[in-house]
Amino acid sequence: MKGARQTVLEVVGETPLVKLQRVSAGLAAEIFVKLEYLQPAGSMKDRLAIHLVDEAVESGRLEAGGTIIEATSGNTGAGLAMVAAVRGYKCVFAMPDKVSYEKVATLRAWGARVILCPSSVDPEDPRSHFSLARKLAAETPGAVLANQYFTAANARSYYRTLGPELFSQTGGELDALVAGIGTGGTLTGAGRYLKEHKPACQLVAVDPVGSVYYDKFRSGRDTRAFAYRVEGIGEEFHPPSMDPKLIDEMVRVDDRECFAMARDLLRLEGLFCGGSSGAAVAGAIKYARARDRKENIVVLLPDSASRYLSTVFNDEWLRDNGLLGGDGTVRDLLESKSGRTTITARPDDTVRHVVQTMKQHGISQLPVVGDNDRLFGIIAEVDVLRHLVTGEGHFDGTIEHLIESDYASVTPETRVDLLQSVLAEAKIALVTEDRKLVGLITKIDLIDYLSRHP
Repeated sequence: MKGARQTVLEVVGETPLVKLQRVSAGLAAEIFVKLEYLQPAGSMKDRLAIHLVDEAVESGRLEAGGTIIEATSGNTGAGLAMVAAVRGYKCVFAMPDKVSYEKVATLRAWGARVILCPSSVDPEDPRSHFSLARKLAAETPGAVLANQYFTAANARSYYRTLGPELFSQTGGELDALVAGIGTGGTLTGAGRYLKEHKPACQLVAVDPVGSVYYDKFRSGRDTRAFAYRVEGIGEEFHPPSMDPKLIDEMVRVDDRECFAMARDLLRLEGLFCGGSSGAAVAGAIKYARARDRKENIVVLLPDSASRYLSTVFNDEWLRDNGLLGGDGTVRDLLESKSGRTTITARPDDTVRHVVQTMKQHGISQLPVVGDNDRLFGIIAEVDVLRHLVTGEGHFDGTIEHLIESDYASVTPETRVDLLQSVLAEAKIALVTEDRKLVGLITKIDLIDYLSRHP
């Protein structure tokens, strides 16, 4: 019949672009959102899934009737399951256990086998969904690992599809592209195309508090990841699917901001999108507010609210996870410490100077900052002691090689209830704003605050 497509795979792409009205009111910039959640399998990962399968077939790794295996938080899995249904493949997915019930049910409805893995372990831990996917691919005859985090096909798929589509759709009039980063392939793939055709276009990554990307971008140091609830963005390692050199700016948001904005997008703009979409828009608004200039900003809305009805759009779930209502922010906590100066060290300070500073102020750890208060990390007395006792160093050497990353990085707007889980995993929380260190919070600071704000 005229106008019909042969399969559902032929309708992937060409999603609409819509201008935000109410949630972006008062900004000098105009913000437009690309409704990638309207893709046939429900997310922008449909574009990636087709390319991953096509390249596996072309390389001879995937044969007729074979099995597609992947580590996924749900969206890439849905796209792969759709492709598998059309082309006659089997699917097995390893997923972190923090994903919503709807995502698991959706993949199983497509006939995929789903195995849930603990989300609180390192990627190389045998129990992680990354490790399990690799193990299953190696042990399953006729199987191929889609490998979205470690293949150049990831960014290449968005370079070939999303990049040209955005440039054509906007007539090249976009000044910035904003997206949450998970594998990083979407932003850097589409972004590479946009920069080739409009070099001034800014690529803005949005990262959740708890992920490792933000601190690496700001300070160049690898820090520890810690638990967060928003799905599909952020990471606990740096996947090669992303080219960080292409990213111009990175904005950080926390779970509460992500989910509040997702609900606002639905109720105020009529956009039926999920938590990572809320993260991207919240980040775009922060970016636009900081720049305060007239420009066109395009934000990617990755997936649908239908996958988060039991979580993001469920008041009871939000309440149980401390994400509904207000219990104060890090800014409130810092203000309650007014009059207490943040003592810092510099990378070229001597061990002797740092020891004297710790003794003078009765502290056991110091943030280390460079020019313009750029954060390098922390130095703890236990590391200084080990350094001296082992005979590896001396008092007059610098502390540069003793700087470590066992800290959490938060913003002044981070909620106090999130801070409690952060400090359960890290020695100290360093507070940064506009690339500068503005304070630090220890466990005793938090206890003191909570004792006065029950």
